[in-house]
Amino acid sequence: MLNFVRKHKYAIAGVALGALLGYAWYYFIGCSSGSCAITSQPLNSTLYGALMGFLLAGTFRKEEKKTQE
Repeated sequence: MLNFVRKHKYAIAGVALGALLGYAWYYFIGCSSGSCAITSQPLNSTLYGALMGFLLAGTFRKEEKKTQE
């Protein structure tokens, strides 16, 4: 379990931070009319933020070098 966390620490941090920012976007900005697809409900904006955080965190991942034997 600890090796999994160490290996995917940027992805986990990106998802957590993205979800937090997605919910904050809903809470502070939101959509007053209810017709906005992403920001009309807290679950939608939280999941969208988590997805964006995951994708952004993936840009910081280093490629593993493959060794030939």
